Amino acid sequence: MNKCSQVKKHSQWSHVRRLLDDESPIVREALTRELTRCPKDGMQFLEQVIKEPDHLLAKHAHNLLAELGWVDGVEGFLQFINSQRYELESGWFLLDRTVSPTFDISSSTLFLDSLADRVRELLLPPHSSKEMCSVLNRVLFHEFGFRGARKDFSDPQNSFLHLVLDRRRGLPITLSVVYILVARRIGFELDPIGLPGRFMVGCFSETKPFYIDVWSGGKFLEIEQMADFLHDASIEDSGSLLLPVTVAETLTRGCRNLVQQYGKQGDKDSAHLFNKFVLEFERVQQREANA
Repeated sequence: MNKCSQVKKHSQWSHVRRLLDDESPIVREALTRELTRCPKDGMQFLEQVIKEPDHLLAKHAHNLLAELGWVDGVEGFLQFINSQRYELESGWFLLDRTVSPTFDISSSTLFLDSLADRVRELLLPPHSSKEMCSVLNRVLFHEFGFRGARKDFSDPQNSFLHLVLDRRRGLPITLSVVYILVARRIGFELDPIGLPGRFMVGCFSETKPFYIDVWSGGKFLEIEQMADFLHDASIEDSGSLLLPVTVAETLTRGCRNLVQQYGKQGDKDSAHLFNKFVLEFERVQQREANA
């Protein structure tokens, strides 16, 4: 029995499992060394963790597989779609991996952590939901300079989360994702709102919901002010338009944006790839509806 097989048999990678959710650079480096020491067994271990019911550990296992180059970006995202274990942050980073297979996920997550840390510094309890959003607005749009990409709206870079974090420019949908992910890090639950004319963020934690238009720097909108974004539907007839959309619907819309963006650039191969993802999301949804 070789050394790697002995390690797997006797320890079952329990020491690695306990450290999977530790994002310390020193720990991540040690994990990488351990996994690459026995790459075949390490890959099998991470793939097994992904199949287990602990979504947080699955997310970290996904990230490690990608960081080590053990996952094909396109195949990894297709597997994610078919898994139906949808989580917004890991899902969007897997989407990014389809075109940037070697980008450092940990640096993006650490930056999101630092944004949340700054929000915590400025929050003075007790605080209402709007006060929390006001602090989020200050940090994201004033201190860190996140903006809507108005001059280069059709640039595909605006649709990839890690590039939006680097450039601090994005579409309504990617800026909304950043807003939601930072809020969740401070224990504040916000939701994606997929309006036909504008992607926004919704807050439903108090008696009366309100909306945050990230494209306008975090402008607050009451439900009565949403008519301009509903196209031909009235507020009374808007149905689910003003309610949260799912992670799958959010990612599908992101893929549709990329189909259009690459199409405008004349990049037919990339447009076809992201249309393939759209069709796969739709196929999985139809399969579940017929189950």
